[in-house]
Amino acid sequence: MLVLVAAVVGTVVVLQQRSQFGRTDAGAEEIPALEVAPAQVDLNTVGQPDALAPPSALLPGTASASQPGRAPTISAWANGLASRTNVPPAALQAYGMADLAMKKVDPGCHLSWVTIAGLARIESNHGRYRGAQVTPGGDVTPRIVGVPLDGTSGNRTITDTDGGVLDGDPTLDRAVGPLQFIPSTWAKWRSDGNDDGRADPNNIFDAALAAGRYLCAGGRDLSTGEGWRDAVLSYNYSDDYGRRVYAAAQAYANSTAP
Repeated sequence: MLVLVAAVVGTVVVLQQRSQFGRTDAGAEEIPALEVAPAQVDLNTVGQPDALAPPSALLPGTASASQPGRAPTISAWANGLASRTNVPPAALQAYGMADLAMKKVDPGCHLSWVTIAGLARIESNHGRYRGAQVTPGGDVTPRIVGVPLDGTSGNRTITDTDGGVLDGDPTLDRAVGPLQFIPSTWAKWRSDGNDDGRADPNNIFDAALAAGRYLCAGGRDLSTGEGWRDAVLSYNYSDDYGRRVYAAAQAYANSTAP
């Protein structure tokens, strides 16, 4: 009887863990959020983890990027961090470029790349959910598409808002891409993060910039506990979720892997 009760309880816990992060298409061991232990912090009292900003002098592809004595490129910065953080270089470039872009358009937000990285770790393991990969150009293949938002397993019910163009579902919306944007949210915050003339939620450069704009909306200041918590929980209104994102962001701020 005790064994049976333990098995039932274990099954319930696994189901709760799967649904907590909007996934019913994978076992708990495959869900990125459950790979990161939540930080033991009060989110209202801690702001965004401190981290060194990426270099802003040169962006990838500039003609003078390799000249001696010049500041390092974003790509060199990303390559240096990749092995220590276990984040694909292209993803780090995307987060760094989004950081720099938001510092120009909304400096009062104080957004750091580590917050976007923390979210991406929890949402999709930086575009690597269930074996997907990030190309050097930032495209995630195969595309990461969430479960139908039909109101079950703790999800909201969201009927189709884009004719299935982004998520392939003409009846219900699904979250898409490495930052898991709902089509209606993407329609509002869609961004071209790598200046290639298109905005695609399945491209990590575009998704990272859109996430930065979304997090900074409403005049939020992510250097404050209230601002950071409000921004991150706008993705998933759960303190447990927020503490997992914080743990990942703090690890990246320390140049380690969560």
